[in-house]
Amino acid sequence: MKNTLKLSAALALIAAAAMPAMAAPEIYAIDGGHTFPRFSYSHFGMSTQLSRFNKTTGTVVLDKAAKTGSVEVLIDMKSVDTGFTVFNGHIQGEDFLDTAKFPTATFKSTKVVFDGDKPSAIEGNLTIKDVTKPVTLKVTNFVNMAHPMLKKDAIGADATVVVKRTEFNAGKYAPNVGDDVTITVSLEAIKQ
Repeated sequence: MKNTLKLSAALALIAAAAMPAMAAPEIYAIDGGHTFPRFSYSHFGMSTQLSRFNKTTGTVVLDKAAKTGSVEVLIDMKSVDTGFTVFNGHIQGEDFLDTAKFPTATFKSTKVVFDGDKPSAIEGNLTIKDVTKPVTLKVTNFVNMAHPMLKKDAIGADATVVVKRTEFNAGKYAPNVGDDVTITVSLEAIKQ
């Protein structure tokens, strides 16, 4: 009986040692000083206009072992920066972003798709002006490393998607001013 118990205990220890370590999901806070959603569109077919939002918050959850994750981003729409103060006010009006009624936009992931060890796409719901649409952001760059200055684990990523602004009730002057809007998010997040 003693030998059976010893053998069982030894087998349990060997089995436990042989099992791969289970990684837990890690939470990263978006670094608002290095995260900027940008958008671009055709202006009368003459040029591509580029603008960005200066205030963004949110979290990224990453489980490297399970190859799963989630992303939640909150954009302060009043922080829109077109490079021209008068136009910042114009684009915040009712016909476009209507920031008086809808001061924030959100993206909440429903699935993170991995290609090997790195995310390649993020599926989720984009809400602008209280209109929610499913979108898939293509991840064009992803880095997970120790932050050189903060000495903490960090994530850097770029992702892009094209949406139609008319679908978000922001379609004034379409199609003369392009309906297709390319949204690119350059993100950095620090492990908590």
